[in-house]
Amino acid sequence: MSPDLLIWLQERTALSVLSSEVLNAIAQVAVERVIPANERLVVEDTDPEALYILQQGRLESKHANSTSSVWATSLLPGSVINLQELILEQPVQRTVTALTECRLWAVPTAEFQQIVGQYPEIFQTISRQLAQELSQLTSALSYEQERAIALRPYLVTKVKRGIIGTSRYAVRLRQEIREAANNQKSILIFGEPGLEKDNIATLIHFSSPQRRQPIIKVNCNLLQTSGADLFGRVGGKPGLLEWLGEGTLVLNNTQELPVELVPKIAQLLQTGTYQPISRSEDAPEVTRTSKARILAIAERTQPAIARCIGQTIKVPPLRVRKADIKALVEYYISLYTRSEGLAKSKIAPEALRRLQSYDFPGNLKELQSLVERALVQSGEETELTEEIFWSAQTKKKQFRVNLLNIYPSLRRFLRSSWYPDRINYGFTLWFFAFIVIILFVGPQQRDRNFALNMFWAWWWPLVLLGFPFVGRLWCAVCPFMIYGEVTQKLSQWLFPGRKLKQWHREPAEKWGGWFLFGLFTLIFLWEELWNLENTAYLSSCLLLLITAGAMIFSAIFERRFWCRYLCPIGGMNGLFAKLSMTELRAQQGTCSAECTTYQCYKGGPQKGEGMETNGCPLYSHPAQLEDNRDCVLCMTCLKACPHRSVEFNLRPPGIELWTTHIPHSYEVALLLLLLGGIFLHRLPEIQTSLGLRIDLTQFFPHLGLSLLVLLVPTGFVFVVYGLMRSLFWMRSYVAQSRISRRRSEALGAKDTKDFSRFKPKPFVELVYGYLPLILGGSLAHYLRLGLGEAGRILPVTFATFGLSGAGLPVVVAHPAVIAFLQGTTLIFSVLLTVVLTQKIARQPFRLLLPQHLGAVIIAASIWAIVVGR
Repeated sequence: MSPDLLIWLQERTALSVLSSEVLNAIAQVAVERVIPANERLVVEDTDPEALYILQQGRLESKHANSTSSVWATSLLPGSVINLQELILEQPVQRTVTALTECRLWAVPTAEFQQIVGQYPEIFQTISRQLAQELSQLTSALSYEQERAIALRPYLVTKVKRGIIGTSRYAVRLRQEIREAANNQKSILIFGEPGLEKDNIATLIHFSSPQRRQPIIKVNCNLLQTSGADLFGRVGGKPGLLEWLGEGTLVLNNTQELPVELVPKIAQLLQTGTYQPISRSEDAPEVTRTSKARILAIAERTQPAIARCIGQTIKVPPLRVRKADIKALVEYYISLYTRSEGLAKSKIAPEALRRLQSYDFPGNLKELQSLVERALVQSGEETELTEEIFWSAQTKKKQFRVNLLNIYPSLRRFLRSSWYPDRINYGFTLWFFAFIVIILFVGPQQRDRNFALNMFWAWWWPLVLLGFPFVGRLWCAVCPFMIYGEVTQKLSQWLFPGRKLKQWHREPAEKWGGWFLFGLFTLIFLWEELWNLENTAYLSSCLLLLITAGAMIFSAIFERRFWCRYLCPIGGMNGLFAKLSMTELRAQQGTCSAECTTYQCYKGGPQKGEGMETNGCPLYSHPAQLEDNRDCVLCMTCLKACPHRSVEFNLRPPGIELWTTHIPHSYEVALLLLLLGGIFLHRLPEIQTSLGLRIDLTQFFPHLGLSLLVLLVPTGFVFVVYGLMRSLFWMRSYVAQSRISRRRSEALGAKDTKDFSRFKPKPFVELVYGYLPLILGGSLAHYLRLGLGEAGRILPVTFATFGLSGAGLPVVVAHPAVIAFLQGTTLIFSVLLTVVLTQKIARQPFRLLLPQHLGAVIIAASIWAIVVGR
């Protein structure tokens, strides 16, 4: 026997509690053994062959129960194997395997039992040690039982699910969870309701090194205001933090924390310490340290808590993760069908697009409930159709009907080569040139020139009548932009290397509207001073000047810069198109979730059912459209979209004016100019009504009176608004005086609330309420030409070419019928003006009474000069 073995047994093994005499006896019979790696030393449920003492290497001890669950323990040098089994004469309880090559001392079973019989102290010592270990184990088990009972109501046992989806938001959220799991900082998980933020907290915990520690979730609104359930009491019941130890505490909805607990939670987050609650105010405070990790969940910011947080994870709402909706829906379908033992259903593309167009205020929970309800409603159907998801509709989609879905033939026509290319280049291009030539070389009076008749008696009434129905549809077949496109193509053909200039949007947005306002002013004055309505060649010059502007700017800039910013007719069309009952829009969710090429905006090759196009000529993305002003209904986006995202909706007329509308000062100036234009068209009637004796054959008196007539309606509108503001401030002064006299009464508080609620809307917003009246007044003026002269087109056409049109049919309305329709138009438009003003202002009728009366006065003035003459 080596004396070193005796010393080694005394210093390095659990046998050191035995006397030197016993250890010497064991050392006398110990035999050195070497076993290679991966060899079994001891097999479970067999009789022990020897007592083993590990000298070098590593062993692994495993125990498998009846449910095949395995616990593994690593054994290091100094470990004693089979001691308990040999003392208690029982089979081996664990299988021991060599992880590396091991050197052991082995004492055969028979010889060790002889030593135990010779030295009874071995049995006594080992029994005492086992009893002590059992007592410690019992105490620990009792503590764990108490701990489990205390934590059980709050315990989180597993993760519901991971982060589903491949969008950049989902990828970033997964990365933030990984970073949070790898450190011990406190975390604030911030986001809207329904985002399963508690599941994210669970993911962080079970991905961290502390995953074997418990995790509990506490709802902050259920905590005692004293905090005793969280911090415990001095000398009394422990709190959750003490029971939790090194686990994870999830504080759910910290915005609902009792006010008294906020500073205590802030201290816990900042210093990791807390004070148990004392029943006596005179008792000294006891400070304890918590090793628990804090994960806070909030839907609203709370500065006192947020300042103490180590890291914040902002959970993105579902409305910005539209690309993940498909994966989420498929997951929820699989989850539900698997739990119910049903065949897996699939979702129709139209239904998916509808879900992607919805903003989901309830986020993931709302989506899951929608899918589960759809599965219940679908019954035995294997496909979830669009109709099942009837509630998945945003406010922007309320009261809208997609005409392309109701009338598939309309979709086919708008996507065909006929619209608008064949119409534009097969008819409009040549017919417009023919009209211009006829205006130059034909007779100069309207009753003898069919081109002049068509321009003033057909085009103006029809285009004004079309605005409430189809918006800027005229711009889709406008000859000005057709010649602009021809010029653009010719310039690129003649100069192949030349690139068209890109748009400078900021200056164009700033000054373009004022440019077209100036052009429209000049057009009005030219029309009045030179009698364009009855002078063919001047009307032709007007058309050529506008066409020249379109051609020049098309040769310089890409796409339709002129149409978007500078065309005076386009400016008027865009203004009146706001009143339209139709709109072109796109499903924002589908565009953000499925589209990666943006072909409707940029253009590109054919993709799926999407055709090859050059992109939107006005550089407007249909998913971002909030205003009919920036869409000419050319349907390029409808042809380019491979996802059927583009919609042509029937909607409440003018709904954008009180929902998404953004006012512009240059639009207001154009609106007021159009109002003045109604009166300018009736300048002789106005002069007769007022008894003026100004010679309109003289240029400068005519010009001065024309400018005055344009400005007076604008001045009247400003006066009405100023009067309304004055009445408002007078009312507010009276209310303030009443409040000062009755400050302590409830009535005074109510008046204060009403005063702060109803403030006058800015002029640039409220003036859009006059838009129906301006459109109705303009239409009433042109109805005289449309109903009195348009029906003479056949004899006028014959007269244009020097032929006699006697005997050809003429269809004209009786003057009384024309007057009736003009009056009806004005009455209807003033009623719409009152309704629209109320919708825009959202204020009591009595506060807006001055503007309503102003609209009635303007309508009565138009009646006097249009209907009464």
